[in-house]
Amino acid sequence: MTASPVVPPSPDHAEDRHEQVVFCHDKATGLRAIIGIYSTALGPALGGTRFYPYASEEDALADVLRLSRGMAYKNAVAGLDLGGGKAVIIGDPAKDKTEALLRAYGRFVESLGGRYVTACDVGTYVADMDVVGKETRFATGRSEANGGAGDSSVLTAWGVFQGMRASAQHVWGTPSLHGRTVGVAGVGKVGRILTGHLLEDGAHVVATDVNPAALEALRVLHPQVDVVDDVESLVRSDIDIYAPCALGGALDDLTVDVLSAQIVCGAANNQLVTEGPGGSADRMLKRGITYAPDFLVNAGGVIQVSDELHGFSFERAKQRATGIFEATASVLRMAEQEGTSPAVAADRIAERRMATVGNPSRIWLPSGR
Repeated sequence: MTASPVVPPSPDHAEDRHEQVVFCHDKATGLRAIIGIYSTALGPALGGTRFYPYASEEDALADVLRLSRGMAYKNAVAGLDLGGGKAVIIGDPAKDKTEALLRAYGRFVESLGGRYVTACDVGTYVADMDVVGKETRFATGRSEANGGAGDSSVLTAWGVFQGMRASAQHVWGTPSLHGRTVGVAGVGKVGRILTGHLLEDGAHVVATDVNPAALEALRVLHPQVDVVDDVESLVRSDIDIYAPCALGGALDDLTVDVLSAQIVCGAANNQLVTEGPGGSADRMLKRGITYAPDFLVNAGGVIQVSDELHGFSFERAKQRATGIFEATASVLRMAEQEGTSPAVAADRIAERRMATVGNPSRIWLPSGR
């Protein structure tokens, strides 16, 4: 079991200025993982572990750099005293995930002394964090039986729902989604729970997923949901709100150009295919589409698992996740007042907090160091 030394991001990602990137290889278990720490200005870097069959190590590196940066902004804008990090394990979780591999990964997390705190993400679950937690003190999202917060999808979905209600109030003058049609792309852990909240609020839901079993499970639970064949059909259909809840890259130019929805608010990370001036967020702004920044509205999950660090209370965590409503409303007001996209407004809030509340000139070190 060997860990590479701290390495800088590749030149293509140099502008991201990550604090630390660690490549983790364990020959005995076949583990290949990368841990990215973007910033510890506000505290230890918290972010989930993604288990995914990347085509190459370069693809995995690009993903972990992007995701860890997003976590820094998410944690900052959520008001958490935590930095941003992320990890990816390269492989097919259905074939390659073993207890030995997860425990080897846990030892790498432990070797960072608390600079990185992990949790669940795509391809990892509560039971996996219980295994990782056998080797490290810095695993959250564990089962309640093991002193953890349980499935973070619960408050992720709740936070997205609050962000959607705030967006509805901004656009239509009421936070109610009654009578609105919401298109949900991806009905896995988060999308399924979100659909339940939407139906309870009186919305009509149209859904799609690349996994037929996920759609079937949703229809069994909520037979009133309409199903379409694919995302292309969904975004072209007559919907009021589009909720991307699968993997990132949901908002490319073609999707934005054909989208009928007035609001985009979903759980997926890294929804914007192109960022910065003239990117996906500006394209939506020009079309009159209100975009609720993904790292703002999907912060309920990180709020839930971060509460574990203080002795978990679901009621306390849910109350804090409910605050995503006002946080989203504030970002949308700021964007409107400044004539910019909500993505830019949310970035400014996060950057301001990292610069003024945190200590950007000093990395976070474990206690006693």
